[in-house]
Amino acid sequence: MGSSLPQLARDEAADAAYLTRLGERVRAWRQEHGSARKALALASGVSERYLAQLEAGHGNISVLLLRKLAHAMRVPIEQLVRENGDAPAALAAAVQLLGKLSTDRLEAAQRLLQAQFGSPRRQRIALLGLRGAGKSTLGAKLAQALGVDFVELDREVEREAGAELGDVFSIYGQDAFRRFERRALERVLRNHDRAVIATGGSIISEPETYQLLRDRCYCIWLKASPEEHMARVIAQGDMRPFRGRSEALEEIRRLLADRDHLYGRADATIDTSGQTLKHSMTRLRALVGSDWSKQ
Repeated sequence: MGSSLPQLARDEAADAAYLTRLGERVRAWRQEHGSARKALALASGVSERYLAQLEAGHGNISVLLLRKLAHAMRVPIEQLVRENGDAPAALAAAVQLLGKLSTDRLEAAQRLLQAQFGSPRRQRIALLGLRGAGKSTLGAKLAQALGVDFVELDREVEREAGAELGDVFSIYGQDAFRRFERRALERVLRNHDRAVIATGGSIISEPETYQLLRDRCYCIWLKASPEEHMARVIAQGDMRPFRGRSEALEEIRRLLADRDHLYGRADATIDTSGQTLKHSMTRLRALVGSDWSKQ
């Protein structure tokens, strides 16, 4: 009896973790599609109370029974609940193989598959740089010229977190912001095969997120001098995230110095210092235009 208790505890912990992940996926779907819980309940015929319990990690016991059955059969649960018939044998074998990989090796496998069979990186243009580099202004104009969606990743982070960017930091903290940013980027990549993406200034500081961005997008660093950044930030009338005007220029210099080698990993660089908007746009359009037209 004594020897079975630890295993029982492990099984219960695994069940609880599975239900938590299930609830997080349902909640993430609602957030991604802007669907209120009440609306999803009406559409599905499931009670709002049950949905709330499911999102809180307290799914119906039948979910766990189906999971136990799949484990006993040694097949993925997705195979049991598939509506459109059996998957091709090669796909089922690939899913089983991928399911046995560690997180690091799974991410490496994903990059290989993306490189071999996914959309070309140049179909997505990601603009990098500190605030004031021109990412939003140039990005919107470039997207219009290319006829694709323009995405500001900071706005997608706000959507993911359900709060304004400043509140995300003050309420959740930087680690949570990084998680929201990664999830927002993954969602944008899923939903946009072709797009121009203006990234947050610090995305290059999170290695895994920056690697994902470089794997899936053609990255362009919009570079500017500290003085130019400062002038543009002042013109915008928003000193966030700088502490105050008297210290802002020095902080910009420090950030640029610290991040120079990271921004330098971008595929290309355009220095917008002292350049008119029209001139910078011409250079940006020339950089991506010929390759983009071949997609």
